[in-house]
Amino acid sequence: MKNRNYKIMVFDFFSSGVSLILAFLLRFDFDIPVDFFELIKIWLPLFSLIQLITFQFSNLYARLYRYTSLFDLVAILKTVSISSGFCVISTIFIMGPAGYPRSTLILYFLFNLIFTSMIRLFVRVYYSHFNVSNNYKSYTLKNIIIVGAGKTGDKICRELMTSFREKYNVVGFCDDNPEMKGAMIHGKKVICKVLEMQNLSIVYDEIVIAAPSATGEQMRQIVLSCKGTGKPYKTVPSLNELINKPISFANIRNVHYADLLGREEIKLDTNSINKFIEGKRVLVTGAGGSIGSELVKQCLKYKPAEIICIDQSEENIFNLEQDLKYKNHNSLIRIVLASINNFEEIKKVFLENQPKIVIHAAAYKHVPLQEKHPWTAVKTNIGGTLNLTMLSKTYKVEKFILVSTDKAVNPTNIMGASKRIAEKLIQSIDMTSKTKFMAVRFGNVLGSSGSAIPIFTKQIKNGGPITITHPEMTRYFMSIPEASQLILQCGAIGQKGEIFLLDMGKPIKILQMAKDLVRLSGFEPDKDISIIFTGLRPGEKLYEELQLIDERKVYTSHEKIMILKSKNKILDWQIIKKKIINLINVSDELNDQKIRELIKEILPTYNPSSLNTQNIQLKSRNSDIFKAEA
Repeated sequence: MKNRNYKIMVFDFFSSGVSLILAFLLRFDFDIPVDFFELIKIWLPLFSLIQLITFQFSNLYARLYRYTSLFDLVAILKTVSISSGFCVISTIFIMGPAGYPRSTLILYFLFNLIFTSMIRLFVRVYYSHFNVSNNYKSYTLKNIIIVGAGKTGDKICRELMTSFREKYNVVGFCDDNPEMKGAMIHGKKVICKVLEMQNLSIVYDEIVIAAPSATGEQMRQIVLSCKGTGKPYKTVPSLNELINKPISFANIRNVHYADLLGREEIKLDTNSINKFIEGKRVLVTGAGGSIGSELVKQCLKYKPAEIICIDQSEENIFNLEQDLKYKNHNSLIRIVLASINNFEEIKKVFLENQPKIVIHAAAYKHVPLQEKHPWTAVKTNIGGTLNLTMLSKTYKVEKFILVSTDKAVNPTNIMGASKRIAEKLIQSIDMTSKTKFMAVRFGNVLGSSGSAIPIFTKQIKNGGPITITHPEMTRYFMSIPEASQLILQCGAIGQKGEIFLLDMGKPIKILQMAKDLVRLSGFEPDKDISIIFTGLRPGEKLYEELQLIDERKVYTSHEKIMILKSKNKILDWQIIKKKIINLINVSDELNDQKIRELIKEILPTYNPSSLNTQNIQLKSRNSDIFKAEA
């Protein structure tokens, strides 16, 4: 037994005796009759010994009381009750049911419970407030203001005052709730509203934003106020990012653009996702990419038997393998370096692993690049999908989920057209297969490779300028964790042939995004970092759409997931398969024009010519605007 526990045993021994004496004093109004002194002499060592033995066998001395919590107090209540019960039994056994004041036994139990708990709480208070390690005594404490006096703020404050007390000192809270003004949380006052931070006379060094459920507009105001103070500021991650993770000071990070979206917490039906994934073999294509790697990590939370991770990028799949080594899970991870375009390679994977769920995230997605190299989009986005769907049908996969994009709606570019054909492909094969095929359509994801944010961030780091194609360009955005969680939820509720649409919220202007990023970096747009407009690139649209004109939304049991129902008849599998194979063969000739003509035959909504005209008109019409804005 550790030395610390011997000390507590001594305190427990004396607290038992003091509790007994106090019980007799209270029972006899502090005038104990002489006849009962002999009784006290017998009970004192007996009760103390019973208490020590009971506490020892109940593992009460194995606990670290510097971290005393409510769970420890519950354990103390149970153990003291058992100890007092043994004392009563021993008393009845020795003296019978009469001959002593029975109320003293009740008072003894109450006093003993109070003293035993107080000893543990004293240890907790001592270590949390008074015992500062010598290693940190020379450190200068950082004074912290917490924005948000809710549950998250309470937890961060408590953690700073205990686990991080050697480095940080909470000086107060800021909160816009008028009812919180002047309130005390752990002895720290709610000082002011968020907008009043700039006028505070209190000395502080850093700001912690503890508002994970704040809306995008609220977060912008908070960040603006924090920036006005000139102090560094950090934030607790959003609730979507914290799923299955505790709110902790260790998770606090710099403010990212995703925080300014302020999207609501996603409430997942974890029971249905568990049934969907637990104990099964899951194959994820594009597993080394931004969406694919997050899908792998999200899947691991639901205990699959095995995850087969496929990617053609050696660097990406290696990085994923290294990252997964440090994840706490019991699933088998199989890393496969392969291309979905190679039918024999993928067939070998299906034959050896027999997956039950396929999540198809692999795709070429950079619009201007695919406009220049349309054969790569055909071979991967269409041909790769064809390979995977046929093998899924052959090897009796239970569910196949295609990760699609809003660019598939009325596509003006090769990338969007290839993804729309992939959607039509999975709907057609679904009609002839026991495998349940489905697609999930959504907009841009923040932080994915080639997305605007990493490009803008690099341009800001280089001192600007930030280049934007058009001042009116808007896009739908969601975070990578949010998209991945909803893809799994779609897979869980999907039945056959659905195209799911995720609730993307409101579209965001790319210009506004760029300005927000400049401000997050500590600069002012058009003053420190200039923004210039370059004109639409080949294949780009000003606005993205989420559904076709002949599609209608059908709401599901999940508030952020809808099903798109089309009036058009689904193409026969053999017909579309024949057309796609012909398209793939033509792509080997690297004939740009012929590829576009064949895509137009399969997909009448593909209309690249109108975009080219629109692009020229926009460049001409807005040339003066571009110069003025630059």
